[in-house]
Amino acid sequence: MTESPPARIFADPADACRTLAAELVELVTAINASGRPAVLGLATGRTPLPFYTELIRLHRAGDLSFAKVITFNLDEYLGLPAAHPESYHSFMRRELFDHVDIPAENVHIPDGMVAPENLAAHCAAYEDAIRTAGGIDFQLLGIGRTGHIGFNEPGSPRDSRTREIELDPITRQDAAPSFGGLDQVPTHAISMGCGTILEARKIALLAWGSGKAAIVKEALTGPISDRVSASFLQEHGDATFYLDAEAGSAL
Repeated sequence: MTESPPARIFADPADACRTLAAELVELVTAINASGRPAVLGLATGRTPLPFYTELIRLHRAGDLSFAKVITFNLDEYLGLPAAHPESYHSFMRRELFDHVDIPAENVHIPDGMVAPENLAAHCAAYEDAIRTAGGIDFQLLGIGRTGHIGFNEPGSPRDSRTREIELDPITRQDAAPSFGGLDQVPTHAISMGCGTILEARKIALLAWGSGKAAIVKEALTGPISDRVSASFLQEHGDATFYLDAEAGSAL
């Protein structure tokens, strides 16, 4: 019988993020002390914002350096140039990278403007870069209303790798306000696959609000199925859900 990942429920997102950020400081410090860079997988969207705010605070306090950190983002919209305000390149600079001491060459985000004929090679090169870095030590995740991690929409195989994905209509609807309308939201993205994500040594999934309660319960306690890619985390040896009281209310 598969044992569900632990769910840690906090009073609010800020409390959860303070706890996780303190744990990440310990992890980065220990890995750097062993003589190698820490490799972090990062996520975008509203959910990780309070976490990035806390990382910036810790950096400014002198408690966390990104000088020996390598990052890989989960995904990027296809068709958006890096300078587009809704691109994940822009998001990461705005919400984290511009405020810490990470070397630019240590940042990896899929290229949303890669030519179609080069897409497969670009995705393979992304996988190669993760392997060359030594694999991901810590992967940050959110969860979409479809149960996706990254942009691994329903039907994404457990062993999937970085690839092009057609976005679910629900995912595009959720993004529509940021883009100024559904017709402005890209239809496809590049995303790490479920298999890529599950190879991370440690995984933390964040979820806030009552709107995530039902899908969080399904991911944690429902059947393991490609219908809800977050359910694959039940099979991971070190995955933890960090929830506020509302997101954990159905458990």
